[in-house]
Amino acid sequence: MDSTGRDAVGAVWRIESARIVGALARYTGDFALAEDLAQEALAEALVSWPRDGVPDKPAAWLLTVGRRRAIDGFRRRSALDERYAALAHELGEGGTATGRAAADSTAKGAEVLWDPDQIDDDLLALMFISCHPVISREAQVALTLRVVGGLTSDEIAKAFLVPAATVQARITRAKKTLAASRVPFEVPAREERAVRLGSVLSVVYVIFTEGSSASSGEALIRLDLAGEALRLATILSRLMPNEPEVHGLLALLELTAARFPARTGPDGEPILLENQDRTRWSHASIGRGQAALKRAESVGRGLGAYGLQAAIAECHAVAPTVAETNWDRIVLLYEALGRLAPSPIVEVNRAVAVAMASGPAAGLKIVDDLAADGALANSHLLPSVRGELFIRLGRDAEARAELERAVELCGNEQERVVLRRKIDGLA
Repeated sequence: MDSTGRDAVGAVWRIESARIVGALARYTGDFALAEDLAQEALAEALVSWPRDGVPDKPAAWLLTVGRRRAIDGFRRRSALDERYAALAHELGEGGTATGRAAADSTAKGAEVLWDPDQIDDDLLALMFISCHPVISREAQVALTLRVVGGLTSDEIAKAFLVPAATVQARITRAKKTLAASRVPFEVPAREERAVRLGSVLSVVYVIFTEGSSASSGEALIRLDLAGEALRLATILSRLMPNEPEVHGLLALLELTAARFPARTGPDGEPILLENQDRTRWSHASIGRGQAALKRAESVGRGLGAYGLQAAIAECHAVAPTVAETNWDRIVLLYEALGRLAPSPIVEVNRAVAVAMASGPAAGLKIVDDLAADGALANSHLLPSVRGELFIRLGRDAEARAELERAVELCGNEQERVVLRRKIDGLA
């Protein structure tokens, strides 16, 4: 067995799986069947390529196997229909045999299966189907990573720290729901696309957020997950070049990812923004993010929610230090974001910006109002920010209580290390 063959299968699958599933879905008209056929082709490649060598055109090989499996299925169903029709005729109930003609004509149609002019539409249709509103958000994330990202159930489970069986169950339920709802394999009409695009962007954002600031586990950043979200956002920006929020999301992801190299130390411990070595920030990512932000501004009439967040990230990216950051502009951008997409998280971030621009007392008032409303009651974010503001105001006893509360609520071990360090500093 040649390990090179298995490595090649993984590499080709990660790059080409979405196109293969999309082409098979267009061919069969059945999204769930297409995903199953692609997985069968993958399984056959894992046996064949290490034994026989990697084919000259590996993506075409996988597609051909998937197509042949589809044709075999069509023929089996056609033959079964013929037997049912013959039985009905013998029983005097009439009936119409479909014959093999349908399968044969379908097989002929397979010759034009890999149409380069339709690949972009296939990918776009996959994105919209994977994020269809009839399935849950957890299922949307799992299905997107599976069929568009090419990740296995084990990889998705590892990324989100859930059992592989849970991920597989979500994917299976999602495909059954899509089939029961008769969701067609097509790019939605323009009027529906604008509504559905929000779900697609939200799923990509959720994937990136979990990768950039893991909600639980030992690592602060999961580069594979964040990188997959960046890849999906890049694909979307090419498929939908005239949608400003697509470029806004890509800008946000690039500008945020630019800081990854400086966000953790040698042992994975978090490094706060004010202590980061900004020479380690990725200037290539910053450049790509700024270009995407300009594109969002040029094709839209004002920035959307993702574009505004990208503009905030740009303020950090271009500032030499924390003290020299344009905090007044960040406050204005958060106020605009709060009007466009209000949420407690936005308000907490606005409070931090206000504290930097106008002093900790001004920021604390916003945080206190959120606490009084019961917002983010189960999140460590609010008490951690509140504790930091108390420290800056010299109210150490209150700071300790808030930070200890934040430690209790925090699910990520590396973030807990930072919070405990602040508590120890008070002692």
